Amino acid sequence: MTATPDLGTSQLASPDLLRSVFRQHAAGVAVITARGATGPVGFTATSLSSVSAQPPMLSFGISTGASSWPAISGADHVGVHVLGEHQEQLAATFARSGADRFGAPTVWHEGPEGVPVLDGVLAWLVCRVVARVPAGDHRIVIAEVVLGDHAGSGRPLLYHQGRFNGLRD
Repeated sequence: MTATPDLGTSQLASPDLLRSVFRQHAAGVAVITARGATGPVGFTATSLSSVSAQPPMLSFGISTGASSWPAISGADHVGVHVLGEHQEQLAATFARSGADRFGAPTVWHEGPEGVPVLDGVLAWLVCRVVARVPAGDHRIVIAEVVLGDHAGSGRPLLYHQGRFNGLRD
């Protein structure tokens, strides 16, 4: 027999409830990049998800209030970077509003389709944007994988309880 949830502590739907529940959910950390009108843009995302194997597609969410949204909203291609546990500072830089995300110590190069590609990540992909789906104050971006590299070494960076973490054995 399964335990019944304690409905006495339940709360009505709210942004705070959603945030509190997702603090309990460990998620992989990625950085999404694109070429903007005035230079490269990027942001840290924990909403990365595989969508389809054939064709290979993925999705991620972005707030329409994010500084990267204007570039992402018009980009034909984006870069998707899976971060390693040694890249906590990189994740924090791309999550911080107003940060010089592509300045030192960030190491990157221009990749295919002009997409900024971060060096030293566990894996990266360049993807062609196929849809931007409205979802509240966000957009869900669906993109088809064009090419990538999964040859990085190390363990993935995770986000849990409002902090970056590594895997434990």
